[in-house]
Amino acid sequence: MDMNSVIMTDSPIRFPGLFGDWAITISSKAIDIGNGIYWYGILIALGMLVALWWCMRQRTKYGIREDDLIDGLLWGIPSAIVGARLYYVLFYLSEFKDHEGHFSWSKAIAIWDGGLAIYGTVIAVIILAVCLSRRKGKRGFKFFAMTDLVVMGLLVGQIVGRWGNFMNREAHGAVTDSFFKMGLVDASGAVTYYHPTFLYESVWNLVGFLALHFLTKKRKFDGQIFLSYLTWYGLGRVWIEGLRTDSLYLFSTGIRVSQLVAALCVVIGGRALAFMLIKRKPDPAQLYVNQKAAREAEAAQEDAEAEKSENL
Repeated sequence: MDMNSVIMTDSPIRFPGLFGDWAITISSKAIDIGNGIYWYGILIALGMLVALWWCMRQRTKYGIREDDLIDGLLWGIPSAIVGARLYYVLFYLSEFKDHEGHFSWSKAIAIWDGGLAIYGTVIAVIILAVCLSRRKGKRGFKFFAMTDLVVMGLLVGQIVGRWGNFMNREAHGAVTDSFFKMGLVDASGAVTYYHPTFLYESVWNLVGFLALHFLTKKRKFDGQIFLSYLTWYGLGRVWIEGLRTDSLYLFSTGIRVSQLVAALCVVIGGRALAFMLIKRKPDPAQLYVNQKAAREAEAAQEDAEAEKSENL
């Protein structure tokens, strides 16, 4: 690799089409203590906190108990980080070897240097939700009701977290002269303009979040938001991934892993949505939140009748 072509992590960032000659000069390192505290980690953490706040505010619309959501998040946040990192490491395994060719655990756990894959997060969260939803007794909840809520929080986290890539001057697209081009400086001092794919994805997720938030009020079955998320995010990721220069490839096939997974998400999510809405014609009364409300109302009525009988 030509070292002069390496992008400087503290280089000015320019968007001439959007902001003219104005340059963003903020460093990738937020606090210079020890190895440093990077904006990447801060923004990922902020995304998680905002996602948590959103889920706590919206949980009653899905019939999810506060305790169940907190339990899920206590397990889910570390699982999401591990899943995202494991997915990335598996497909970029050569980057995590030392000079002798041995696997380096110190490199593998250094998430502050970047390298988290969203599909690893999605897979880890789905596995966790399945495990938690299968618990017996009062502590259980319906899997798809939880995933409907969680993917909305995930979108919120993605909207914020993608700006961590911006601060690291990474995950950008190919060279371009488009209106949205982003100028980055390399070691030689030359400015090259790239597709700001982090911005494309953040905006795409914002539009998806607003659309799904509106759809939440018109849900017809549990899992509708989850399947809609798979379809929407997959559609965006297919074309955005095609612009990137740091894609994970399926071994030596030349096939971009994220594009392949995104395409599968579109096919599976789209077909499942069409089947449920057109063939099954679900009744909103069967939503977990509505069934739960009906059971609670029935129990309250039985208690009231029992109390009335005792007073006679």
